[in-house]
Amino acid sequence: MSAPHTDVEQVEAANAAFYEALEQGDFERVSSSWLTPADLGVDETYHDPADVGVVSCVHPGWPVLTGRGEVLRSYALIMANTDYIQFFLTDVHVSVTGDTALVTCTENILSGGPAPVEGEELGPLVGQLVVATNVFRRTPDGWKLWSHHASPVLAENDDADGSADAETPERLDGPGIPDDPGDPGIEGTPS
Repeated sequence: MSAPHTDVEQVEAANAAFYEALEQGDFERVSSSWLTPADLGVDETYHDPADVGVVSCVHPGWPVLTGRGEVLRSYALIMANTDYIQFFLTDVHVSVTGDTALVTCTENILSGGPAPVEGEELGPLVGQLVVATNVFRRTPDGWKLWSHHASPVLAENDDADGSADAETPERLDGPGIPDDPGDPGIEGTPS
């Protein structure tokens, strides 16, 4: 086992490499960042890889994705539909216990989609603030992602005088998220 400070440095490097691969749209590097059944010593001939060390991912606003195939498909879709993305990671904290590491961070994301007008290089850039938890597991090939969970940070509302009200964040309305707590949609039925 390596020294604790070395483990933290290695996890920080693995975390940074994952985000760099996303920025570059490098699916092979994104894929190699995630645990495989072989990393866990699972012989897929005899065991269902979904039963052992299942990887999972929650993108902001998405349902939980489980299993390597489902998780990697989601990244392929994201990369295919995003012409530009850049992550500025802040508030990065790494904790290592044995062969498991926990990374929490804030993803300050700048992204852009396809150009709305032919001839333009890129559509409008959009900023987004997301908090993420990445769980890594030590393997013979280094630290690999076991789970990624990202949640949006709610924006503050502007009140009548244009100042932000820190007490009242914007609501996220959507399937399964009611417009207000008294809404009967709270039982999972979209309003």
